[in-house]
Amino acid sequence: MQTAKEVVEKDLFYITQSLDTDLSEMSGKELLITGGAGFLGYYLVKTIIYWNEKNYNKKSINLTVYDNYSRGIPKWLTEINNKKNIKIVEQDVNNQLPKDIGNINYIIHAASIASPTFYRLNPIKTMDANVNGLRNFLDYFLNQKINGKLVKGFLFLSTSEIYGDPANDKIPTPESYRGNVSCTGPRACYDESKRYGETLCVNFSEQFDLPIRIARPFNNYGPGLKITDRRALADFAFNIFKNQDIKLLSD
Repeated sequence: MQTAKEVVEKDLFYITQSLDTDLSEMSGKELLITGGAGFLGYYLVKTIIYWNEKNYNKKSINLTVYDNYSRGIPKWLTEINNKKNIKIVEQDVNNQLPKDIGNINYIIHAASIASPTFYRLNPIKTMDANVNGLRNFLDYFLNQKINGKLVKGFLFLSTSEIYGDPANDKIPTPESYRGNVSCTGPRACYDESKRYGETLCVNFSEQFDLPIRIARPFNNYGPGLKITDRRALADFAFNIFKNQDIKLLSD
């Protein structure tokens, strides 16, 4: 059986090999990842570090990580704090951007509470990160372009939750599906703010000719996911480590 370290190493090798052209394009440039202390942030940050270390003959990608640590500071993040070309900043994306943000060429906006258990406890903060926080960085990116600065790419991490509860004939769900979402339901703070976030991105891209892309992560799991996340795979792992029966909350 592979250890978690071996799984991550194999993943990072695959990711960096698959994206070598794109990562090489980012060589020597500035990348900002918001929500870098989260699960998806874990792999994004680790990928940049891995590529920098394996491509020592190329200029490193200079990485800045923003997170407000609403779910705590993971140990893995503190362990990389002193690495070269990495800057970790405690920053709530809903607040005014730091004056020393500098000239960022690439932005990945991954800051948002994603677990239903926790975004239901913090619905306003969840909405703010996906709307107001996103708008902060879109405005920054636009101002950079207006001021003649190099803007290369903006990625907004949306979610499969934008599809809501698709009908049976829409499972598997195509990207063309427009969704069946309640604007007042228990998941609305997450679903609807991600949907509006996508609308923001599309219109900023079309109106101002900005290089913006959207991705919809779909039930991801693996190393880096907190065992206290309260989603299915984390709960199963928790049961196993506690030598408990695996609990299924459905039929």
